[in-house]
Amino acid sequence: MKFEYNRRKYVRVQRLINIKIAKAFCTTSSDALCVLDGTTPIIIRTEEAVKQYYIRKGKGALTNPIDLEVEVKKWPHPAEVAAFIEDNEYNDKTIQIYMDGSKNEQGVEAGVAIYFGNELDKKLKYKLDNRCFNNQAEQLAIAKALESLETTDTGGNCPCSTAIITDSRISLDTIKNVNHHSHLVEEIRGY
Repeated sequence: MKFEYNRRKYVRVQRLINIKIAKAFCTTSSDALCVLDGTTPIIIRTEEAVKQYYIRKGKGALTNPIDLEVEVKKWPHPAEVAAFIEDNEYNDKTIQIYMDGSKNEQGVEAGVAIYFGNELDKKLKYKLDNRCFNNQAEQLAIAKALESLETTDTGGNCPCSTAIITDSRISLDTIKNVNHHSHLVEEIRGY
């Protein structure tokens, strides 16, 4: 909210309602009343509603393609989606790619380590916006791993077998789900 006058007016109305709900004294602060009632402050609710409106209209800060659904006409046919095999035997593969994504107090990050044989070939680290989720970090790690796989020099030892190792069951299930069409998932399917 831009104007403090409007902000105070909304808080005043919510405060009166919260006093009745909590059966509290009139001297109790607005924040304490929200905690007692278990309600979200009206200012936060209003700001969320405004942000969601702008995102839906394509004018918000989250219009980054990392969060958007891919247009219907760009969806691949289910028969064209690459199948992948889940296997726990990966020690005999020529290229092993380990990846992980995480979200904590320091932010949201994704990392990729590519081993060629038993030697570390590349280490990649990506920092995402703090509004991103852990699953998006995991999916970004998978996408970047596949992207870097295209540029990995095998030294003429082709054909190579590759193992992509991830701990994200949700990301794997999302990639398999042909009804899910977020930008990152479609990017992964494109490799």
